[in-house]
Amino acid sequence: MMRLAVAVGLASSAMLLASATLLAQESRRQPPAPGLVFAFEARVEVGPPLEVGQTPRGLRRIVPILRGTFEGPNIKGRVLAGGADWQTIGADGFSDLDTRYTLETDSGRLIYVQNAGIRHAAPEVMQRLLKGETVDPASVYFRTVPKFETAAPELQWLTRSIFIGTGERYPTEVVIRFWRVE
Repeated sequence: MMRLAVAVGLASSAMLLASATLLAQESRRQPPAPGLVFAFEARVEVGPPLEVGQTPRGLRRIVPILRGTFEGPNIKGRVLAGGADWQTIGADGFSDLDTRYTLETDSGRLIYVQNAGIRHAAPEVMQRLLKGETVDPASVYFRTVPKFETAAPELQWLTRSIFIGTGERYPTEVVIRFWRVE
């Protein structure tokens, strides 16, 4: 009888140890990353930068938004003139971006966009980019976090999700692809 009690006790201890080991392993596992769903692409024509000059935070530039288009699986329209990208550029070329503009859908609905972002690359690439030259977009880290505002009920999906943007800068155009985080 004593042997049976010892055997049961050992088996119970082994099961508890195995359970604790499994729990520890599961707690170290990385949870699945959220997915991304393509929302739309914007192609925005921009004007020459207006350079405010060197400020305590860096070189201040304002890049006017002239016009553009946007299109995705559930949305399409044009980028209205009148917005701008307020940039602060550090000595190493690191760019802090604050872009604000308005989209108008094909059905006439307006969407206000505030798009904060950063852009950086190797110093020689950033020098060429800031001079208005074409550079390989793959050599530039250009990411944004947009926020959308609209009164249109059918577009509330834009205001009720988190989005990220990936950007490409060309001499007179910016291309941004927006992705909804699942």
